[in-house]
Amino acid sequence: MGTALLWELRKLGSQSRTRYTLLVCLLAPIAIVAVINSQQRPPKDTLYGRYVHESGYAMPLLVLGFAAQWVFPLLTSIVAGDIFASEDQHGTWKTILTRSVSRSSIFWAKTLASASFAGLTLTVFAASTIASSLLIVGTQPLQGLGGQLIPSATALPLVVASWALALAPLLGFTGLAILLSVKSRNPSVGIVAPLVIGFVMQLAGSLGGVDLLRRFFLTTPFESWHGLLVEHRFYGVIEQGLLVSAGWLLVCLAVAYTSLRRRDITGG
Repeated sequence: MGTALLWELRKLGSQSRTRYTLLVCLLAPIAIVAVINSQQRPPKDTLYGRYVHESGYAMPLLVLGFAAQWVFPLLTSIVAGDIFASEDQHGTWKTILTRSVSRSSIFWAKTLASASFAGLTLTVFAASTIASSLLIVGTQPLQGLGGQLIPSATALPLVVASWALALAPLLGFTGLAILLSVKSRNPSVGIVAPLVIGFVMQLAGSLGGVDLLRRFFLTTPFESWHGLLVEHRFYGVIEQGLLVSAGWLLVCLAVAYTSLRRRDITGG
């Protein structure tokens, strides 16, 4: 599997789509921060929007809340939603499996490659956003969600931790994109469908009377960082988000793995 994983990573590195995606993750946050900072009227109707001119730590949290709505599902689906379906599209399954590698090795190599890309995009996106925000806006203390003032030395680790918590649901969406890629055998479905599903979850979660159901939505863990920014921090929502994300990831991968193992691959 190690050889298969290295080959999959090499293929990803040679694709212009993955390189351009990482480049966007690096440069787009700088432009976003510069544009928002230049506006006279901050987006006060969004969480931390009213504080973007007062603290450089507020800007990354504003961007984080926006990215969770559709950017994160799209970033991981670009690779995970295509990595299996592209083999069907190009008819290369038969060629791959004639070599001394099993379907299990191929599946887990592609899965690990997709997860690695998801983690890398999140890291680049977060680092660029946080660094540009601090350089452009400054390192002023951050006002917490409870109204308390968080000093700079404490705000930075909290902001980094807030972005790090997005990794769990991002991997959940990676598993979902892999499942759709395997089942549909269509790269377009594998890339677009997770984005649509995430949008539907966001929309349904904003409705009233669905609090119990909302806990199991894959988009809800993207908000778990709120528990870190209150005066008396609570971690129950973080633990719940980790469990929900792990559940989505494991179920999606199990179904995708079973489907690929049972598939009759004869034509390509």
